[in-house]
This record gives sequence, C-alpha cells and structure tokens, in this order.
Amino acid sequence: MSDNLQNDNVVIESPEPVDTTLPMVIYALYLASIVTGGLTALVGVVIAYVYRGKGPEWLDQHYRYQVRTFWIGLLYFCLSGVLMFVLIGFVLWLVAVVWLVIRCVKGFKGLQEKRSPENVDTWLV
Repeated sequence: MSDNLQNDNVVIESPEPVDTTLPMVIYALYLASIVTGGLTALVGVVIAYVYRGKGPEWLDQHYRYQVRTFWIGLLYFCLSGVLMFVLIGFVLWLVAVVWLVIRCVKGFKGLQEKRSPENVDTWLV
C-alpha cells in the first residue's frame, strides 16, 4: 500500500532551461565573417559540428541550419569571387552578404522564440 502512495506523489520536474548562448555566438561569428573574410565563420562551423546532436530537437535544427549556412555561403561567396572577373561578381557578393544577414537574423529570432528556424533545408532564405 505504501508503494501506491509513493507512486501517487510523484513530482514531475520541468525540463532544464536550454542555454542558447552558443548558437547565438555562432550566428554572431557568421555575421562577423563579413568583415573578417570568413575566418570567424570557420570557427563557427567547427563549433556547430561539435555541438550538433547534443540538445533538444529544435536546438539541433539550429546547428544543422548553421552548418548548411556555412557550406552554402561558401559556395555563394566562391562563385561571386570567380565572377568578379566579369564584374557581375560584385553584385553577387552583395546578394550573398544580404542572404547571410537574413539567415542569421532568422536564426536569432528562432532562438529567442525557442523554436527551430524555418525552412532549414532551403538554399535561399
């Protein structure tokens, strides 16, 4: 009978609050990469790879989004660098910068709302 009493008085603990500081730092590193020529983005993607899969589902989606942002951004910036010889690369570089800023802002917003970013698999924004 005492077992039933103990089972009826089970206290359900709320899950621990999730620390979103590291993903925010990664987004900030990506934004800083515009000025540093991509060096801080390299640090950010390494951090994202290390911490991917070690949190709740919505936070793991942010790490996945950050890894995809790095690789797709690398492709866009390399393509714009090659096309600078024909002068269209300058416009494409500016478009790539705007693309990066929009993705980082969307990521920041998702972190503040404690949800995964929208359209994680997209190549656009």
